[in-house]
Amino acid sequence: MSTHTMAFSAPRRVVNVQPPVIPQIIAKVRTVAPMKDASMLRSTKDLENSKIKATDGEIGHVKDFYFDDDVWAIRYLVVDTGTWLSSRKVLISPISVHHPDWQARTLPVSITKEQVRNSPAFDSDKPVSRQNEEQYLGYYGYPYYWGGGGMWGEGLYPYAMVPGYSAGYGVDRAEREREMETYLRNERARHRNDDPHLRSCNAVTGYHIHATDGEVGHVSGFLVDDETWSIRYLIIDTSNWWVGHKVLIAPRWIKGVHWSDQTVAVDLGRESIKNAPPYDSNVNWGRGQEVDLYRHYGRSGYWAGSTVFEAET
Repeated sequence: MSTHTMAFSAPRRVVNVQPPVIPQIIAKVRTVAPMKDASMLRSTKDLENSKIKATDGEIGHVKDFYFDDDVWAIRYLVVDTGTWLSSRKVLISPISVHHPDWQARTLPVSITKEQVRNSPAFDSDKPVSRQNEEQYLGYYGYPYYWGGGGMWGEGLYPYAMVPGYSAGYGVDRAEREREMETYLRNERARHRNDDPHLRSCNAVTGYHIHATDGEVGHVSGFLVDDETWSIRYLIIDTSNWWVGHKVLIAPRWIKGVHWSDQTVAVDLGRESIKNAPPYDSNVNWGRGQEVDLYRHYGRSGYWAGSTVFEAET
């Protein structure tokens, strides 16, 4: 099975393509996701086939996700454009997504169909380089997500990276553009040789899970934070050992992902995994369930104010 890394080819020439940001969109983005104690966790399986709606019409449907296996965050949605663009697959960054309609399974994005039509093409069978990502993000006028100490630049949320999000509306446009050019030039020099570690969720699905004392199941999906787009858990199917039993494992409990033999090694024992709180896709996984899970393993939670839980015996 391929690890499904990706590469880009040169985009078609576009004249006077402006960054996909207007004050009205920025104003909407500001109200999209207020800080809260717990975000909703969404299964990538549930997110697949969601409609992507540009500012002027539908683009296509989500078919896959590329995640960064360093910080375990979704960096791109892979969208099949269908008949509109001859089933060409395009990439959409979570930076573009605003006001998701989860019930209708629709993700509105702050870009136009024409921008998508002329966006850099990519080849899922070839490796990605940092230069490829620079090309893609530069095309849309987005800052580099790796350009800071947070998951998305200096912050936690992808929508906060929209140009102008944190700037005052009275700031001179030319001055902002000069600042952006300086920023991009400095970041390009700093990260010229970085390895971005992008992986396909569909490709990793099926990888075998190796506990400290033997194999215990396989990856059947992922749970994603619907605000930060971080992968909070891998969904593990243990049905070969315990019929109908699925459990969750957090990326921080992973010792290593071995792409060559398609395995994931975790710092947990088989018996501990067997007795972990089961995962039911029909039940919303909230903070209460997360506390139970972390208490079971005796691990500290990722959320603010969390302490190290005492492991169950």
